[in-house]
Amino acid sequence: MVNFTGEKHLLIDLKDGSFQAFERLYNMYSGKLYNFIMRLSSGNQYMAEEVVQSTFIRIWEVREKVDTNASFISFLCTIAKNLLMNMYQRQTVEYVYNEYLLKSSVDRDSQTEENIDLHFLNDYIDSLAEELPAQRKKIFILSKRQNYTNKEIAEMMGISESTVATQLSLAVKFMREQLMKHYDKVIALLIAFFVNEM
Repeated sequence: MVNFTGEKHLLIDLKDGSFQAFERLYNMYSGKLYNFIMRLSSGNQYMAEEVVQSTFIRIWEVREKVDTNASFISFLCTIAKNLLMNMYQRQTVEYVYNEYLLKSSVDRDSQTEENIDLHFLNDYIDSLAEELPAQRKKIFILSKRQNYTNKEIAEMMGISESTVATQLSLAVKFMREQLMKHYDKVIALLIAFFVNEM
């Protein structure tokens, strides 16, 4: 069991930019996080390794925002779950996209396919954003399309950072659920895109 007082000191040092504190936290928690993701991913070692590395990269990027009074492992698990869901979402879109390419027998070079994939993903995300409540849509666009931080969005809209974070979480959850449920809609968008391109 991790000593809370010792952990808190490490988190304070982390917020101050201590890479040594970051390494100690990594050594303390990476194994636990790996096992957690292995359970969530039904034993997918590749995903578990990728998510653990990406989670700690994210921790370093947002170190100044770490709450030293909150459970660090809970924070890690939340980030890791979101990253894992994003990986699943991406895999789902790639699967549907590749299935369509196989069935359509469209002959395109790899660069063109990458551009179409990116175009399709952006279009689909934009269409989902239109279904969000007005405030949530604005927050999502400011964050994901215009790259404002939660703090900047909160100041611009006169709301709290926690409200921004909550609304972003709800927006992403909605989009993930729609993507996982509506394969037919995804296929229809792909077909429409290819028809317009021909």
